Amino acid sequence: MKIISWNVNSVRARIDNILHFLNSESIDCLLLQETKCMEKDFPYETFEDLGYNCAVYGQKSYNGVAILSKYPLEDIKTGIDEDDNIEARYIEACLNCDGKIFCVASVYVPNGRLVDSDYFEYKLKYFQRIKKQIELKLKLNEAFIIGGDYNVAPEEDDVYDPVALSKSVGFHIKERKEFWSILSTGIIDSYRFYNPQGKAYSWWDYRHAGWSRNHGMRIDQILITPNIIDSLKGVDIFKEYRGREKASDHTPIGIEISQ
Repeated sequence: MKIISWNVNSVRARIDNILHFLNSESIDCLLLQETKCMEKDFPYETFEDLGYNCAVYGQKSYNGVAILSKYPLEDIKTGIDEDDNIEARYIEACLNCDGKIFCVASVYVPNGRLVDSDYFEYKLKYFQRIKKQIELKLKLNEAFIIGGDYNVAPEEDDVYDPVALSKSVGFHIKERKEFWSILSTGIIDSYRFYNPQGKAYSWWDYRHAGWSRNHGMRIDQILITPNIIDSLKGVDIFKEYRGREKASDHTPIGIEISQ
C-alpha cells in the first residue's frame, strides 16, 4: 500500500500535475495540503473517476487539507481538537484495508511568518496539539500515519545551509525542539528511519531560484507509529515533480507498507 503526502499549493492550479502523478504511480492514499478551496469547489468528480474516495476540509483561498483513498474512509474528523475550527489544517480518517485498520491524517502546520511574532507562537502551540493527538493514538495502540507539511526541517541534513538558516522560520531551534518533542513520544519519522544520513529536501522556494540552485528544505514528513514499522517497505521523495511546469513549491513524499 502506497501512501503519499503532498502540499500541492492549490489543488485546482496543480490538477494536471496531480493527475499525472496518480496516473503514473499506483497510489492507494493521497494526503493533500494547501488545497486552497472550499469543499464545494473541490474537484471530487475528477478524483472519483480514478476510483478515489474523498474527505475534504476546505477554506477559501488559504490552507485546506484532504484525504483521497482507494479504500473506504470511515470516522472522518476535521480539526485536531475542539478548538481547531478557525483554519482548515487537519483532517483524519480510518482506512479499512481488507480488514486491517489504519488511521491516516493530513496536517498543514502554520508557517509562523516571523520569529517572535504571534504567528510563530501559534505555530509552536500547534506542534504541541499534534503531540497530544499522537500521544492519544499511541495510548490506543492505533496504527497511525500522519503526513503533511510540518513547516520545519528537523536536522541540519534537512536544509541546504544550516548556518545561514539557523535563525529563520522553518529551521529555528524553538520549532525544531517542538518537532523533536513530537518524536519523543515514540512516533517515527519514516524518511529518517530509512535514510539516517544524507541531505534530502521536499520544498524549494519559488524565490531566489531555490529549485535551480537546489536550495531546499525537508519540511514535509510522514510520521508513523511503531506498530507499523515492521510493515514499512520503502520511503521516497518524488523530487522530479518540483521541476514540472506549474509545479507546487513542494514535491510528493511517500511510504510503502505491506498489508
